[in-house]
Amino acid sequence: MSPPSSPSLTVDAVILYKNRLVLIKRKNPPYQGKFALPGGFVEVGESTEKAAVREAFEETGLSIELVKLIGVYSDPRRDPRRHTVSVCYLATGQGQLRSGSDAADVELFELDSIPELAFDHDKMINDAKSDINAVLSQM
Repeated sequence: MSPPSSPSLTVDAVILYKNRLVLIKRKNPPYQGKFALPGGFVEVGESTEKAAVREAFEETGLSIELVKLIGVYSDPRRDPRRHTVSVCYLATGQGQLRSGSDAADVELFELDSIPELAFDHDKMINDAKSDINAVLSQM
């Protein structure tokens, strides 16, 4: 099998729900059993915004509203499977929280009690902290 000719595109979402952060527990490798932001691969013909909304719903049961682009994360070593580039959004969630898709569980965390996360999701949350606090102050 020949290596891919370009990186894979993924999305991640920092979701605020009931004044807390939504994290999933990964069902599959890599980082099986570790907490992570909801997210996944962008499908062909799909925008990153639509992918973030779809992945969030599949993994958490929440309908999300995107608030802001947090950033683009492109370190070739960020995913041990292959080179992936992630577009990360800050969002608010509504609905009934439940795990689904490739999430073994879904939990809510206070910003000051986040466990060690998979991939580079700690960096994404740190990059979003001032925006997270701004959204939380309005909730």
